Amino acid sequence: MRVGTYLVDGTPRPAVFLDDEVHVYDLPVLEFIEVVHSDGLGDLDYSVYPLSELRIGPPVPRPPKIICFGLNYREHVEELREMGMDVPSEPVMTMKAPTAVIGHLDTVKLPREARRVDHELELAVVIGERCRKVSPEEARDAVLGFTIINDVTARDIEKREGQWVRAKSYDTFAPLGPWIETELEPDGLEMELRVNGEVRQRATTDDMVRDPYELVSFTSRVMTLEPGDIIATGTPPGVGPMEPDDKIELEIERIGRLVHYVGQ
Repeated sequence: MRVGTYLVDGTPRPAVFLDDEVHVYDLPVLEFIEVVHSDGLGDLDYSVYPLSELRIGPPVPRPPKIICFGLNYREHVEELREMGMDVPSEPVMTMKAPTAVIGHLDTVKLPREARRVDHELELAVVIGERCRKVSPEEARDAVLGFTIINDVTARDIEKREGQWVRAKSYDTFAPLGPWIETELEPDGLEMELRVNGEVRQRATTDDMVRDPYELVSFTSRVMTLEPGDIIATGTPPGVGPMEPDDKIELEIERIGRLVHYVGQ
């Protein structure tokens, strides 16, 4: 099942996406996530819209948290080895501001103080229920599904300051979507990012050092996870700069295609 939000009169409303129509529900997004995760959708009323009439919003417009992992693709680590990087003994975790989220067909705004802003194609986990200190096996039950995120990063700021939160947290630095796929195993998924039609990143999730459920488990030992939390699972090799007027396409097998633009 594909769930997310559609913009109705400019307001994100939770929705279920079918082939040619959308079922739109009248309740808060985070509450909707809990209902979907508990298989309670059948008890709710909804409105039906043609797919062509509405615009897709971010699947979670304001996540409680966005947790990001680095150095989680073996080929990406190899790409950075000349900089002294190696496969970390523990996952490398940072965070991103929830206010950075934008959706399908929205625009990343480049901050004036950043000289280089990079794309990072990533598979994102969406948490469906509150959990704490779960094992990787238990983490499966806590996950609602998967979506796509561009973990946009101001690379020069990251390198200059030696920490990642500011570099990743500018408004619009988290294109997310187009929806959440709830019936998906994250193994062997082909993924690709294109800039103006040119392939910049191409990989498979089998190249991950730690799979998504291991990352959920690791995070849950640090902090309580809540419905709507996003966990970005790391980027494959090929990260590179984005420029004004670029069109960015991110695609992951069985999820779909997320498109956004770049402006100033």
